[in-house]
Amino acid sequence: MFDNVKVFADGADLAGIEALTENPLIQGFTTNPTLMKAAGITDYEAFSKEVIELIDGKPISLEVFSDEFDDMKRQATKLSALGENVYVKIPITNTRGESSQPLIKELSQQGIKLNVTALMTLKQVEETTESFADHATGCISVFAGRIADTGVDPVPLMEASLQVMSINSNLELIWASPREILNVIQADDIGCHIITVTHDLLKKLSIIGKNLDEYSLDTVKMFFNDAKNAAFKL
Repeated sequence: MFDNVKVFADGADLAGIEALTENPLIQGFTTNPTLMKAAGITDYEAFSKEVIELIDGKPISLEVFSDEFDDMKRQATKLSALGENVYVKIPITNTRGESSQPLIKELSQQGIKLNVTALMTLKQVEETTESFADHATGCISVFAGRIADTGVDPVPLMEASLQVMSINSNLELIWASPREILNVIQADDIGCHIITVTHDLLKKLSIIGKNLDEYSLDTVKMFFNDAKNAAFKL
């Protein structure tokens, strides 16, 4: 469907993940502690092992959740050991705003595949690209959707990030937190490597290219039927 961007499913619903493994469009998976909490996950390690078993070797990003860098390192090492397809998510800073760059450098030098997450500025992308060891494999997740939430067009930043990261052909840019299907088209148009899409948003992929006259009529029918089913009277 897309020429450039790979679609990764973003979620923690095991039944949904299992179903999406059969979808040829989905080339990888990501999750995070917030999604896992919303899905009612209580055993982080058990969930991680179960999802790795389900996805049959496709890439999966699992996030550390400590706020101390020494413990982040321990968690990253443990998560990485769960499978060759595991990318360990490291936040760009801890909650005190202290940079994760030294840890990113150390872990990438050890050969641990990383997904550095929650970036929102070009400076962060530049510093992270420099922190990755030469030829290290990894991803940089720029939260384009959250940038757009502030009223800023994220496309110029994403294009600039691709240029910055081009010095390492093993690094991939992730368009994170998309808000609409248009973002998938935008990511594909600029040559972004990956976009992470939540399970609910993935359902809308089927209407890409839908005839707008038909869509208009479907919308009118929806309003009419909902009003009828609600037995509204005036």
